[in-house]
Amino acid sequence: MCYRYTKDPAYLKQAEATVDFFMTNKNLPEDGIPYWDFKDPSIPNSARDVSAAMVMASGLYELYGYTKNEKYLAFADKIMTSVQTEKYILNANIKAPFILDHSTGNWPKHDEIDEPIIYADYYFLEALLRRK
Repeated sequence: MCYRYTKDPAYLKQAEATVDFFMTNKNLPEDGIPYWDFKDPSIPNSARDVSAAMVMASGLYELYGYTKNEKYLAFADKIMTSVQTEKYILNANIKAPFILDHSTGNWPKHDEIDEPIIYADYYFLEALLRRK
């Protein structure tokens, strides 16, 4: 967004560095949905963070729009494909106003751990619109 509003190449460079860190992280699961912390010592038994994945997917679509780098588009698509499965979609039997499950809000306070979070749904919908 900083690049969108300023066209300062430093912001674009930083966005690409952040994306590269995420996409190549040795602790990123194969499906592209990260753990709540890449350095959690309990990986692979650590909580996932769908909200972080949705922020990243939405950002990747926007970044692709500026760079036309196909790896950003492909990785965003991978994340979106993963999240649109029974593993991450909130079970329909649960009566709650959410779409996605398995986000992490505030780990240090043990608040909102492995549950639906509204901003995961927001960025999911934003990513769908950006992809369209």
